[in-house]
Amino acid sequence: MDILLKNLRPLGQETCDMEVRAGRIARIGKDLAAPDLPVEDCGGALALPGLVEAHTHLDKSLWGMGWREHQAGPSLRDKIDNERKLRKEWNIDPYRQSMRQALLSLGHGSTAIRSHVDIDTDCGLAGIEGVARTREELAGQIDIEIVAFPQSGLMSRPGTLELMERALQGPADVVGGLDPCGIDADPKGQLDAVFALAEKYGKPIDIHLHEPGELGAFSMEMILDRTRAHGMQGRVTISHAFCLGMPDRDRARALVAELAEAQVHIATVATPSRPVPLAEDLRAAGVVLCAGSDGIRDTWGPYGNADMLERAMLLGLRNNLRADRDVEHAFWCCSGAGARVMGLAGHGITEGCTADLVLVEAETVTHAVVSHPPRRLVLKAGRIVARDGKAVQEAP
Repeated sequence: MDILLKNLRPLGQETCDMEVRAGRIARIGKDLAAPDLPVEDCGGALALPGLVEAHTHLDKSLWGMGWREHQAGPSLRDKIDNERKLRKEWNIDPYRQSMRQALLSLGHGSTAIRSHVDIDTDCGLAGIEGVARTREELAGQIDIEIVAFPQSGLMSRPGTLELMERALQGPADVVGGLDPCGIDADPKGQLDAVFALAEKYGKPIDIHLHEPGELGAFSMEMILDRTRAHGMQGRVTISHAFCLGMPDRDRARALVAELAEAQVHIATVATPSRPVPLAEDLRAAGVVLCAGSDGIRDTWGPYGNADMLERAMLLGLRNNLRADRDVEHAFWCCSGAGARVMGLAGHGITEGCTADLVLVEAETVTHAVVSHPPRRLVLKAGRIVARDGKAVQEAP
């Protein structure tokens, strides 16, 4: 799309204009003129690169379904089993719900999403198909990457591996996994299968790792071993990685050094209820830390609103980030880092970058994070896709 944006401040710099052609930032400067282009006066708003929701579950949100009382028990298995039951009882339609959450994200300025989508022997590929339909209908407004996610177990539920194969032959972009010890009780079997699928179909990997302490460290080392053996450096993400928040900081930092050497990324939701990877340890070692909302008001919990500026604030609070430069890093985790993990070329806010932009009423990047004001304008490749906090397209 082509447009001339007047009076905006890229990342808090001086007020300028921005010319967008063919979906990319062609020129940034003072008093630009382009008589052939439509003009949008940005009123001095702060311009940010598009936010990136790098870890969520589009297929299972209850957004727009009315308030539902939380029913799941405390354990991970309780939550998985409860969700599988309520998915049918409550008619949690993957297409309808993924569309609602994706448009909610768009209104908050996310221009890309990585979504883990359940595959199991109960729902089959219905979740994948629903989210793929949403992705197709929102093409040109938001990028959606689909992770084939065997949440109920891969080795422990016969037939799931075959469903994973079918998903990866079709719309799935990434091979998922979950707690190789805690869910499947077969870490070698699960991880061998996950890496074999990634190699066979040429896909990256993103594995949920909730396992704490030394159990999580054991699984993480198995993931690292396979990353090196399969030559998958830079193509593996470990989500949550609660074990990196273990009290033994020397042990955790040794794992972080291995992650850096193997170029394995970490995705966090900065949960306050569990130990989490320390952002500053990862940053010092050069490990990419991206972020996401996880579940948005689903059967796992009542929280979440898909606002990645607010998530940057939560990441800052969870890691005691106070100086502007450090809060700016929290913002990068919710924007540029997610783009890097998803392999989105041209993400940024300089000439030549894709014109994925978010405009807010704020003085600086840090001010935008701590106040997370309504998004005045959101553009995807130069196309206006949201105004005043709401996507232009209506949700079903």
